[in-house]
Amino acid sequence: MQVHVHSPSLTSLRRLAKALQRGALVAIPTETVYGLAAHALDAKACRAIFRAKRRPANDPLIVHVLDLAQAEQLAEFNDTARRLARRFWPGPLTLVLPKKNLVPGVVTSGGPTVAIRAPSHPLARRLLRLAKIPLAAPSANLFGYISPTTAEHVREGLGRRIPHLLDGGACPVGVESTVLDVTNPGKARILRPGAVTADQLGRFLGRKVPTARSRHPQAQQLAPGMLERHYSPRTPLVLRRPAGKLPTGVAAVFLRPPGKKNLPHAFWLSRRGALKEVARNLYEVLRRADAGGYRQIWVEPLPAEGGGLAAAIHDRLKRAAARKRGR
Repeated sequence: MQVHVHSPSLTSLRRLAKALQRGALVAIPTETVYGLAAHALDAKACRAIFRAKRRPANDPLIVHVLDLAQAEQLAEFNDTARRLARRFWPGPLTLVLPKKNLVPGVVTSGGPTVAIRAPSHPLARRLLRLAKIPLAAPSANLFGYISPTTAEHVREGLGRRIPHLLDGGACPVGVESTVLDVTNPGKARILRPGAVTADQLGRFLGRKVPTARSRHPQAQQLAPGMLERHYSPRTPLVLRRPAGKLPTGVAAVFLRPPGKKNLPHAFWLSRRGALKEVARNLYEVLRRADAGGYRQIWVEPLPAEGGGLAAAIHDRLKRAAARKRGR
């Protein structure tokens, strides 16, 4: 099988909406990363997502919906969750809530809760309108590897494993959505930091919102993105700011261009270190470094206590640098 890359025309969107209704897989752009979408209420289609990605069955899927009304057909919303959806949707905030019976167990990895969000990307929203179904859509890459933020990234990773890819250009946010557990509305907690920050959530809810710890690979997951090791290049990644000359075979990734000009094997994430640009470019730059044939990639770390978007970037780099179990 060779993936068919579709342009974002109305004809293509209608064709892809029908393919999704029939149970086909379609890689789609969202504002965060590209997702591998399937009919969220079709258990067979959702199982195909796990096979295509080589994703373990204990890692649940995020369900994408058009709006709060559609979301309430799938999950038991409390007043806090409704307020959050009205404030931050459409956008990069995923809410974890008790699921309703029509959501297949494969979507939630057999758990009682479902992770759900309304994306803001215009093509994802047009497709949701045309298809008139919720879409389960984890990142459109092989499990554990760097998430895709362009159609070319998807083609490189899944080009022989899926039938359809909608090319919507580069994703504007560049890191996955914030995942917030609101099953207990008085004790909301962040399961995965993202572009909707802890500060924003705390101000809106009127209280500090804590972040949950990572989980063991074999543990039951409430939502995706909670594993200790994830978003990882094949080349070993080390969080370390290079000082002086780089060792042989090492690439360096800086937040902004290094002071030394013409430093060999150097990459940078932003001209001025702006966090939105760092997040948008993070996965693209890690992929380029990973393709360079290096023995290690050193990445300038952000402070662990950094607030705002820095928390999401630090989270992705920490997981990308985590060692595989048994090493």
